[in-house]
Amino acid sequence: MALTRRGHRVAPFKVGPDFIDPGHHSRITGMISRNLDGWMLSKDYNLESFERNAKKGDIAIIEGVMGLYDGYDGKSEAGSTAQMAKWLGLPVVLVVDAKSMARSAAAVILGFERFDPGLSFAGVIFNNLGSNRHLSYLIDAVGETIEIPCLGGLVIDEKIAIPERHLGLVTREDHCPGDETIDLLANVIEERIDLDILLKNLPEINISDYIGPLSSVVNKKTVRIAVARDNAFCFYYQDNLELLEGQGAELAFFSPISGDDLPPNIDGIYIGGGYPELFGDKLAKNSKLRDRIKEKSDDGMPIYGECGGFMYLCEALLDQNGNRYPMAGCFPFTTAMFPRLKALGYREITLTRDTIIGNQGLTIRGHEFHYSELNKRAQEVKSAYRISDRLGLDKPPDGYLVNRTLGSYNHLHFGSQPEAAKHFVENCLTYQRQKEKRI
Repeated sequence: MALTRRGHRVAPFKVGPDFIDPGHHSRITGMISRNLDGWMLSKDYNLESFERNAKKGDIAIIEGVMGLYDGYDGKSEAGSTAQMAKWLGLPVVLVVDAKSMARSAAAVILGFERFDPGLSFAGVIFNNLGSNRHLSYLIDAVGETIEIPCLGGLVIDEKIAIPERHLGLVTREDHCPGDETIDLLANVIEERIDLDILLKNLPEINISDYIGPLSSVVNKKTVRIAVARDNAFCFYYQDNLELLEGQGAELAFFSPISGDDLPPNIDGIYIGGGYPELFGDKLAKNSKLRDRIKEKSDDGMPIYGECGGFMYLCEALLDQNGNRYPMAGCFPFTTAMFPRLKALGYREITLTRDTIIGNQGLTIRGHEFHYSELNKRAQEVKSAYRISDRLGLDKPPDGYLVNRTLGSYNHLHFGSQPEAAKHFVENCLTYQRQKEKRI
């Protein structure tokens, strides 16, 4: 926002499989934030996405993931912020948590500076400072030791903190900063960070006129897909939605929390992840919509649910207090919440059956991150996925298909396998034609 107030149009990006941070980026900048990922997506796909979307602004800012060199595993740079910076030829602004640190911070920064000579740095910002005096100690410590320019530092301030919960920060949908808060954040940055030095150290980049596959939108809309979007279901890659549109889908958004019915004249349903466990009572009370989705599933409509969406498509959800909430009932499972993480990491899925997102043998990449698990499995429901994690080991089967309803705990990025979006739309078109024949 500080840059926006200076008249810049900021194009935001996020490295890694994250849904929450991009939502906050979009609120602050007024532009859609895109995910870049060196493991889920190819180098060409990342470059094309960056080129296509960076040219919508005059400054591109990419938030990293974890530590600068952290990624897919401990042996390579795959999936790391460092890898993405080198692919895109961009400098890094290093943010250092300096809480309870003084001269040691210089050693930490020196290690980052020397670890990979292929990286360049535009500056360092210290975070979690105790006071202005603390910052002066740090400036003295790094002054004669490192080459990276110090841009300033942020003192601990609860007024600008974003609350957290399981899965990360509270989402934009549940904690949307108002204009006053955004102005406060911008004021803090202007006061504490030397933006003039930062802007001076940023390189000019030439954005090509390349028109990639996401821009090849089909003009004629052939099917209509209902997409659940509200506080309970808000985890979507923007690319997934646009890839569906590029295959001829018109997207119609609805709310499982408060919507009276599904959008009219639909040929498919997409329910992404989120926090159904926080809205179990409201989802359960909206029985009309739950029943409608079950009717569509029984009728053979293509329905795709991921993680929270998959939980909603099951029979019931148990929260940590043992409360049981009836869900849509498309799958004969119950999901139960736990106080600890049940799964986290990158996943590559191989389809073991023909499904609505691809035929047997197709591979798609994504990630898994949840605090719940299935506590009942029905033998008559066969799995549709074979899953490998980052270690190359097979995980327990996941991905279940009933009629044309597909559900899984995995968040898949269709950009890793564009056939997935194409296949989903084709299945919706098949259902549309079957429905018309019955009329």
